[in-house]
Amino acid sequence: MPPAAGISRHPLAGGAGPGRAQSLRDTRLNARRPRPAIRHRHAMKSLGKRASGLRLERMRASPRWAGEGFRNVHPIQPGLRDGSERPSLSDFLCSEGRRTPAGPLPAQNPLDAWLKPADTGLRATWLGHSTVLIEIDGLRVLTDPVWGKRASPSQLAGPKRFQPVPLALKALPRLDAVAISHDHYDHLDLPTIRELIKLQDVPFITSLGVGAHLEAWGVPAARIVELDWWEHWQAPGAELRISAAPSQHFSGRSLSDRNATLWSSLVIETPRHRVFFSGDTGLTSEYAAIRERFGPFDLVMLEVGAFHPAWGDIHLGPENALKALQLLGGGAFLPVHWGTFSLALHDWDQPAETLLELGPRQGAQLLMPRLGEAVEPAKGEPAAPWWREADAPRRGPPRAASPDEATGMPAAMPWPID
Repeated sequence: MPPAAGISRHPLAGGAGPGRAQSLRDTRLNARRPRPAIRHRHAMKSLGKRASGLRLERMRASPRWAGEGFRNVHPIQPGLRDGSERPSLSDFLCSEGRRTPAGPLPAQNPLDAWLKPADTGLRATWLGHSTVLIEIDGLRVLTDPVWGKRASPSQLAGPKRFQPVPLALKALPRLDAVAISHDHYDHLDLPTIRELIKLQDVPFITSLGVGAHLEAWGVPAARIVELDWWEHWQAPGAELRISAAPSQHFSGRSLSDRNATLWSSLVIETPRHRVFFSGDTGLTSEYAAIRERFGPFDLVMLEVGAFHPAWGDIHLGPENALKALQLLGGGAFLPVHWGTFSLALHDWDQPAETLLELGPRQGAQLLMPRLGEAVEPAKGEPAAPWWREADAPRRGPPRAASPDEATGMPAAMPWPID
């Protein structure tokens, strides 16, 4: 309920004076404060919906379906996962260190840059975590859009984003497609989806089963395209194609739906340019098969954050991202999945610092733009550690999180979070 509407309907007796002023203030506060029942309904709705009917039949026909859910079919490479260090949820909640930046990250509003077309035909704007606006030969694709304040089903608990997206969702230009890799909260966000469907008549291209969540949240079925690996969607009347490709990960939005939907990497292409988007993944030699089918790539976006030695089969981290880049055949490398949420135990900027150290040694063409900075891969400038400005205000030991920043987890959330 909008606060103004609640105030205008509130019956206030008597004339002006302190009593009436206090009553008006109380009414405004009550109108603005989320009610427990509303918060509970939001959390339950945010869990999404399980697939059924024809959608479920199609999922069960996938080579990746294994009885009750999807599975990773490629063998895990030896030494990729260190089971001796497996962190618990308690470790995550109680760990110390530089898990969040001391101040806001430098950011730019990209609207001015978006007013004119990309000189080279391909431009990317990192908007935080795995959300990137891809401009490819006059068409626009938005990956894993998350504008929400928390990567969580709850409005009160769960990992909170470091700072808002550089621009409002309603300020986005017209999109030609929204591409969603999988259903984890830091990649699929209920409030963002609900607002997007009001603002734009855009198709949603995603992995098998994720459409059940989207449809439950109000996305018309005709605007949902679900892909198995190696399948593609062709934009009607345009030279834009989005293909689903392998990744090594998992899915789920609660304790009871693990792997109920598929996870994918995505290839976004026109006849002139090709872009690879990893979604979430561990290191897999299947990237060589992706290179053979789709390469070479003009832009490669790989996840580099929220990693741990025990999660090497489901998350890359910076060192394995560089190995994945080689398997894919190279290309300008834009790191994603970092600098937005604290989802693991490492320092918030460790992925960026590691890439800055190792990338040039391995011949990687790093693209490390500021939040909201539009960059063209063919005109990429050498990476610079702009993110260090965010920790300039830090003095002494890491500060304790305020109650509003606490990362206590809703009971229904799976672990690892993403």
